[in-house]
Amino acid sequence: MTRKKKLTPKQEGFCRDFIKTGNQSEAYRLNYNTEKMLKASVNNKAYELRTNVAVTARINELQARVAKKFEVTVESLTKEFEEDRQLARELDMPSAAIAATNGKARIHGLDKQVVSNDPENPMPAVIKVEVIHK
Repeated sequence: MTRKKKLTPKQEGFCRDFIKTGNQSEAYRLNYNTEKMLKASVNNKAYELRTNVAVTARINELQARVAKKFEVTVESLTKEFEEDRQLARELDMPSAAIAATNGKARIHGLDKQVVSNDPENPMPAVIKVEVIHK
């Protein structure tokens, strides 16, 4: 049986503050004495702590709890973006419809340019988007 490595109180605080702020350097400053540290040193220490296996596991656990609490999933966000897109189209607001489509693409990782490693087809992958006007 494997045991989870217990975090120190400062590491636990770092994890919780990282979830709250989304900023590893800020979370580090809130939990460690950084008065005499250079900004770059704080950033480096925060990065080291953030990439610690036990700390990363705890952050992932906390993020899963938050997502579950608010029942936020890729599926639920996709549905919301689709509803927003449909409403924007009904209201004849193409820029809002495009923004909703871009949001859907972003949460599915489709907003990145994909380049083929296939020597037979070296061109970037193309995603065809068709705009339909009512």
